[in-house]
Amino acid sequence: MTRVLQDFTTKVPIWKPHVTPVDLEHATPAQLDALQVTPSNRKISDYVLVLAHDAETLKHRSPLFNGIMYNRGGMSRAEREIGAVGASLVNRCIYCAAVHAERYSQLSKDEASIGKIFADGVDAELEPRLSAILQFAVKLSQCPPAADGEDVARLRDCGLGDEEILDLVLSASLFGWANRLMHTLGEPVAE
Repeated sequence: MTRVLQDFTTKVPIWKPHVTPVDLEHATPAQLDALQVTPSNRKISDYVLVLAHDAETLKHRSPLFNGIMYNRGGMSRAEREIGAVGASLVNRCIYCAAVHAERYSQLSKDEASIGKIFADGVDAELEPRLSAILQFAVKLSQCPPAADGEDVARLRDCGLGDEEILDLVLSASLFGWANRLMHTLGEPVAE
């Protein structure tokens, strides 16, 4: 029996879609193109297979996601994951918070910070740079005008440059959208 998760967890749950994912065997050429399916690239998440119902949107979504989360330069990949975690905490997206917390821990080799964030929230005692990044992502996700010049000054005081700050804005903002898709298209469940 499956159980919908309501609390944040460091163990990545299963995402159970409300909409039947596209069956690759019956996908249209447009869906296969949007999914970028090749003979060697056939492992696609249920989430992306659900998004494939709207191939045109998916065709734009995936490059945007990859550009924001994986481009070179600017903020480190691990810190971008904290931007995603901050937005996911605000939006109560249990699945995204777990996935991106795990990615942060893997990339940074730091599991303790995520444990503190899930236990104590935005006020968790973290090293100053990580705390500034998390708090900015949370403020931006709660109410964008609340993330103001003082928050940007704090990021700069912690050593972030313009390109890194832009990457943080983009990663947190991207998850405002992604979290809403995850909530409406499915739910996180435990086995």
